Formats: sequence, structure tokens, C-alpha cells
Amino acid sequence: MAKLLALFLTVLFHSVLLAQDVEQLEKANAKDLDKPVNDKPQKATIDQYKIISITRDTTYVDTTLNIRKEYRFNYLRKDTFGLLALPNEGQPYNVLKPNFFTSNSFPEFGFHAKQFNYLQAHDINYYSVATPLTELYFKTVMEEGQTLDAFLTLNTSKRLNFSIAYKGLRSLGKYINQLSSAGNFRFTTSYNTSNNRYFVNAHITSQDLTNGENGGLANINNFLSGEEKYKNRERINVISRDAKSVLKGNRIFVDHQFQINREKASNNLLVFHQFNYENKMHRYTQGLLTTQLDFEPNITQFYGPTFQPFQQGRLLEDEVKFNKLYNKVGASYENVIIGKISACVEDYRSNYYFDKILILQGEVLPGNLSENITTFGGRYDFRNGQWNATLQASNALSNQSLSQIDAKLKYELDENTIFKAQVQKFNKLPDFLANLHQSTFREYNWNNNFKNEKFNNLNLSATTKWFIAEINYSILKDKIYYSDDAALVYQQFVTPKQYDNTINYLSIQVEKEFRYKKFALDNTVLFQQSQQDDPVVNVPQFVTRNTLYYSNYFFKSALYLQTGFTVNFFTEYFANDYNPVIGEFYSQNRTKIGNYPMVDFFLNARIQQTRIFLKAEHFNSGFTGNNYLATPTMPYRDFLIRFGIVWNFFQ
Repeated sequence: MAKLLALFLTVLFHSVLLAQDVEQLEKANAKDLDKPVNDKPQKATIDQYKIISITRDTTYVDTTLNIRKEYRFNYLRKDTFGLLALPNEGQPYNVLKPNFFTSNSFPEFGFHAKQFNYLQAHDINYYSVATPLTELYFKTVMEEGQTLDAFLTLNTSKRLNFSIAYKGLRSLGKYINQLSSAGNFRFTTSYNTSNNRYFVNAHITSQDLTNGENGGLANINNFLSGEEKYKNRERINVISRDAKSVLKGNRIFVDHQFQINREKASNNLLVFHQFNYENKMHRYTQGLLTTQLDFEPNITQFYGPTFQPFQQGRLLEDEVKFNKLYNKVGASYENVIIGKISACVEDYRSNYYFDKILILQGEVLPGNLSENITTFGGRYDFRNGQWNATLQASNALSNQSLSQIDAKLKYELDENTIFKAQVQKFNKLPDFLANLHQSTFREYNWNNNFKNEKFNNLNLSATTKWFIAEINYSILKDKIYYSDDAALVYQQFVTPKQYDNTINYLSIQVEKEFRYKKFALDNTVLFQQSQQDDPVVNVPQFVTRNTLYYSNYFFKSALYLQTGFTVNFFTEYFANDYNPVIGEFYSQNRTKIGNYPMVDFFLNARIQQTRIFLKAEHFNSGFTGNNYLATPTMPYRDFLIRFGIVWNFFQ
């Protein structure tokens, strides 16, 4: 962490020095850089508290209370429609609505199920605020713990901003060996010169996600039976009583741009650079290898035989590391009539490595995989009145075969009516995990040479004052997926495979809210279908969320209250199951889940900039049956009353 911080400060220091040298050469008056902002108005308006994304889209701090805030009041801090939570906070989510749109063709680390709460570079925002701003998020968890997200940002001048935040979690959970513990630290800074010729956004993150991995219930029928003795969830046996997984990662990110011409004009020339260095580590450990199943004798090899015999007090350990260095350098020509034309070169270098070379049945599994990729790309941005269009494409200059085309079109009739279209064509390199894995479990070792995955995606959306609708259509070729090779139901040998045939996926989602006086009914309905010869991409045909709620002001408008019920439902389908050894979900066609309602009651209130949330989660679990599963081997969450708060301080 110390080396990472030193590298971050070095890169940032040189960036700021460059900007200051430019200002000195131009003899700009920059004396106010080190001076506090004393000329702010008596009372800052909300549009002076800006939130800026990695793509430089700007929104503002929102302290209102609405139904969207209710949907986003969760550990991920985003709307989780289309995601099905596992029993404990901080565990993975089963995906009900897949998303095949991607942002790059470069190979990734893998272990995707572990990364729902891992903040990627595009998840980090930057800020500009009139006065220091603090936000505190707190929410209770399942048992013995809590989750807290504390955030502070301030401007030391009008042009220099810093923010620091930390999200922590500890939750024991209801079942054996289900402890979740996580920490997400992030630090950001933004700076621009007084003449706006140069700006920089930068951040540093350090993240540590730890989970007890019980592998699911040893006999799911114990849960489904609804017997009184099993209502104490600790009485239900699990597959692994001491297994644990850890995902750690650190990142330095810098994005800066400089305008060549001194004054903003009808024609502008800019140069830009983006830098991203990141390292990750995944570790899986397990000691006890014995699982007692009610319908079988002791099974000592649930994940298959191991290379080393069981020894009391000794852990089996799988560990893999990954680092990448990404640079993008380019130039843009900007014209008020024709738009903005950019060209860039991307350099991607990565290393995925173990601590040994493994020889298995005469086959050598290498200790590492590395990639050195160079691409050349271009981008065109056009905006004319109500129209906004973007076209970008890139292709590899090095030996790898990868390419991408991404086109977007947006039409704004007015602020309430927006139409969008997007087309993607991607030729993507496989994740490193799919191509190489070493494990102490014999069945979890492989060395593959998969072909590139091909994605063709189309998205159409319409936002109006009457409804919101979205259509997604994807054609997938050479899709990489995971499935279980074990012949017995009480063993699990999950390995990657590549599907040679074509998969067609269609989804149609419609959102509509009906209002009558103080009452409202908010509805989201998703229809989806996948056409394939084999069960690779399995999805429920319908997913719905319906919320009936009441809103009103009380105590001379000092208190704003919202209360109501939310019903989530999805139709029965062959859901993916979770494998903790490789931190991935895998396809299966043995067990269906679904066709059960999940009903929540909520009571939310707002007092000034404080939002208070009280929820009875899944309160119907005691009288609508015991078939509520999140995966074929893991239940969904039981009835639980949870409390939380989001509090903003404007100083």
C-alpha cells in the first residue's frame, strides 16, 4: 500500500507541475490556488455540489427522498433489480438479468462472482463542491455486525478538489461459515487551471473482500422441509465449515487533458492521457475436507481429490495474482460545426501468475500468462441541438486478434422525453481464469487456449413522462461459461468451456408508475428469452418488481414520509449455482428455482438532509412456503427487520 501511494503521488505531482509550468509561462494569475474559497455566496445552491463521472457526465448531490432512493439503499448503493441476493450481506448476487455490453476487449482477471462490491475505475466519481460535504451511510446486517460508508469531499480552491471515503462491512450471517468482512478505501482529486486548458482527475483505491465460503447447504431438503428444528439455521449442515476466500486489489488511476491553443475557440486541439495501474489477488483456503450428508456416508472429497492428504491444522490454499498497466495516449480536434474527432493508441500489459509450474499427468501447466497488447482507435463525437452521437472503434496493432465498434445515438425531444440507441460489436479476449488455473484440488486445474468471445449487442430505450422502456438484443458466439463435470450430485467439479454455437438473447423491460393523490404504484416488468441448443445462458422468462406506497408531509412539512410494500417475483428457471473455489457462477440443468414472491414492507422518512430507512425484508417468508432459493444450494434471505440512515452534512 505504501509503494502504491508513493507511485500515485509521484504521477499526480508531475501532472500538477505540468499544469503550473504552463500557467507560469502564460503569466496567469494563479495566486488564489492556495487560498480558501472566501467569495462563495452566503448560501450555496445545490448545483454547486457537482458529481462528475469518469466520462465527465455531471450530476448534482440529491438529498431528496423518493422511491429510487429506496431501491438504492443497499450494500451496493445502486438499484439491484435483476440481481438476487445470497443469504448474507457482502456475498455474491445471482444474476437474473445478464448484461453482455462491455467497455473493452482486453482480458480480465476473472473471479467475477467475488467482484460485485469491487469498485472498478468507472465506479469512481469526482467532485466539485462550494463547501465541504460529508455523507454517512449506515445499515444493520443479518447478525453481529453492520455496514458503514463514510465520505468527505472539499475544495481547497475553486479548482482543486479532494475526496476520501471508506466503506466497511462485517456480517456474521445466519448459516454456518458465512462471515462477510470487507473494506473499500478510495481517495480522489480533481484539478483544473484557471484558463481551463488543463485538467486532471485521479484516484487511488485499496479494497479487501473476505467471505466465509460454506459452499451451500449439504442437503437442501433440510431447508425446504420447513421442519421446526431447522428454523435455527445453524443446525443445517453445510458443505464447508472453514473454507474462506479473499479478494484484494489496489489501483492508481489518472486521467488528464491539455488544450494546445491558448483560448477556447471554434477550433481546438487537445492531447490526453489515461493511466491505470492495478493489482489483484484471489486466495481460497480450506482445512476440513469432510462433509456429512444425510443421504450419503462421509464425503471427504466434495471438490474432488487433492494433491496433498488431509492433515489436522493444515490448510489447503489456492492463490493467484494479477496486475495490469494500461496507458491511453491520444489527440482530439474539436470544431463547433463538425464535432470532435479523436485518435488514440492504447497499451495494455498484464501478468497473471501463480507461485509454481504444475505438471499434471504429463501436461505442464505454466506458472503465468501475460499479455502485451497495443491497439489503435478513433472516436467521433457530434452534438447538434437535440441530437448527440458517438462512434468509436479500435483494432489491435499487436499479434492478438481483438477489435471493437461502439456506436451511440441520443435524441432529446425535451427534458422528459429522451430516445437512445446503441450498437456494439466486440471481439474480446478470454479472461485469464478461463485459460489457466492451478489448484490443490485435482479437478480444478486446466490450461486452455480458448478463442475470442464475439458479442453483437443492440440497445434501444425510450424515456417519457408516461413510461420508460428498454430493448436489448445480443448475439453471442464462442461464449465462455462454467459447468459442473461431476457425475454425482454430492460432488462438484466446475470447469470452463467454450460454446461453439450461437446464442440469441432478447430482453424487454418496461417501467411505469401510476399515481392517485398521495398513493403511487411503481412497476417494473422484464421479459427475456435466450435461444440456444444447450443450457448455457439460462434466464427466467419474467422478472417483476411492484411497489405500492404512500407519501406525505407531516409536522408543517418538517417530515416527509414514504411507506409501502414491494413485491419481487421471477418465474421458475434453471438458475446458476455458485462455486467458491473459483469464485464464479456456473450453468446447471438439474434444479429449478423461482415462482415465489418476496415481499418487503418499508417505512422511510426525510428530515432536512437526513433520510431514515426501516424495512421488514421478506416478511412473507413464514407463510408462503420454504421454496425461496437464491441458488440451487443456497436459500434466499429469511424475514429480517433492518434499519439504516443516509445523512448529508453541508458545512
